[in-house]
Parts: sequence; C-alpha cells; structure tokens
Amino acid sequence: MAELLKVDNLRAGYGEAVVLNDVSLSLGEGETLALLGRNGTGKTTLMDTLAGATRQHGGQIFLGGQPLHTLPSHERAAAGIGWVPQERNIFKSLTVHENLTAVARPGRASRAWTPERVYEMFPRLAERKTNLGTQLSGGEQQMLAVGRALVLNPRLLLLDEPLEGLAPIIVEELLRAIARITREEGLSAIIVEQHPQAILKISHRAVVLDHGNVVHASDADTLRQNPELLDSLLGVARKL
Repeated sequence: MAELLKVDNLRAGYGEAVVLNDVSLSLGEGETLALLGRNGTGKTTLMDTLAGATRQHGGQIFLGGQPLHTLPSHERAAAGIGWVPQERNIFKSLTVHENLTAVARPGRASRAWTPERVYEMFPRLAERKTNLGTQLSGGEQQMLAVGRALVLNPRLLLLDEPLEGLAPIIVEELLRAIARITREEGLSAIIVEQHPQAILKISHRAVVLDHGNVVHASDADTLRQNPELLDSLLGVARKL
C-alpha cells in the first residue's frame, strides 16, 4: 500500500505553547486511522496542525510526498486535506445546497464527490437542501460539515469527534456513512472519537496519544480485541 501521509517528529501547539512532542506516524492510501486518547492529550491539536491551524515548532508533514508543513491552511485544502473540525464551521446564513456548491471542487476520479452524491449519502440533507444552516439540527449540521469536506474531493479526510453530542439514531447513521466513505469508497481518513470501540470497528490502524506523545500504535483490530490494553490506555473503554 502506497504511503499517503507521513508525519515526522512533529512539534506544534498554540502560540509559544507546545502541545505535540515529536509525533511521528504514517498512513497508507485507502487506510483509516483511529486517533485515540484521553481528553487533553493532543488529538485535536494534531488534527488542527495537519489542517494548518496551529503554530508548528518543528518536524515535517508530507501528503503524497508533497510537503505540507510550509503551506497555509487554504493551500493544504487545495493539496487534498478535507477537514471537519469539532466546531463544524458550516455557513449558517447559507442554505444546505449553497454550503455544498460554494466550496465544491472538481474531482479527478469517475466517482468524484458532488453535491448530488452527498445527498445520496445523506438523504436528510436532500430533504433540507433549501434550509439555512441555522435551521438544521446538530446531527444535520454534522452531516453537512462532512459533505462540505467531501465535495472538496480530498485525498485525506480529517474528522474531529464527528459523533459528539448527537442522538443515538444519528450516531448510527453517521457511522454507516463514514464506514461507506472509508471502507467502500476507499477515502483515507483520520478520525478522533471518544467512542473508541465504534471507530476501531471501521478503522485499519490505531494511534493513542498521551501528553502530546504517541504511546501506542497498532492495527485497529488488535486494540479493539484487547479491552484490557484499551482500558489501560484510555481509562474505561466506552462501548457503543
């Protein structure tokens, strides 16, 4: 499997504060990585850093061999980073359809992501395509945030706690969609989530952070099938 993402000795944080300490990891084309850890261990900082939203103090980031660490966030998006932050960042004054068409970028593949394919993935959005962002539920806003990232036709999708605060029925719907996007469509992804068992089921590999350091890296099934190890790394494992 060809290497898509390479992170080498990454040090980053906010202003002068360093949160990540010499983080190194890699991800292959078509792989999904579960990024786990207790609250405050650097998971969101790593996602923000990959997207270009923090101050980098050292190390390198490559996507498909192209250096990203010298690029601003908008150029990283153009290079193939699709980012869904915790805040979602949809345009609340625009309709669902306007949110999707405003950022859509043509894809190279025959199965490129378009607003129409997003509606196929999330029928709720198709039903609400003329609704403003302010008129959507939290779950619908999250679906729209994922859809906005997809129509950029990224090479790597970053999902930061996509299930947080959502009703169980919406969680199941989003999990099915994420599994289809990654497992069936083959889009590489890194997923931060507080429901480790749910995400490990649809991931290929797992990395655990603690105090800004990588403390565990393995294939996802190995960690999922070892609850004692998972418990020791994360505390009480949450099951979904």
